[in-house]
Amino acid sequence: MSGRTDSDTHEHIRADAGDPAGPQGDGDGEYAVEDARRARWTATAAGAVLTLAGLAASLLRLTGSAPALVPAAYALGAAVCALGALLGARGRTRRALWLLIAGVMVMAVGDQSD
Repeated sequence: MSGRTDSDTHEHIRADAGDPAGPQGDGDGEYAVEDARRARWTATAAGAVLTLAGLAASLLRLTGSAPALVPAAYALGAAVCALGALLGARGRTRRALWLLIAGVMVMAVGDQSD
């Protein structure tokens, strides 16, 4: 790397890095924390509900005369939603959202196979 040694070090970014209000200092830090907490709870609750729904549908289809692919798809979709709920609880809400979408899509494939 042959970059200049006297390049701008962005002192204003490092000075405000510990401030919860952010570099602007406009006081929106407390709202960001509340929004993040709400997103974690929402992702966790939605994942739990979808997991329970997928497991219930899998058990109902397993006792019926549906092909084996149908309860397997519901169970796999429920497992993906459970992983999304786990990631949502850990603060990875964007990945959790995509996993919840993928889990519901897998369950929809099982529903269409019925």
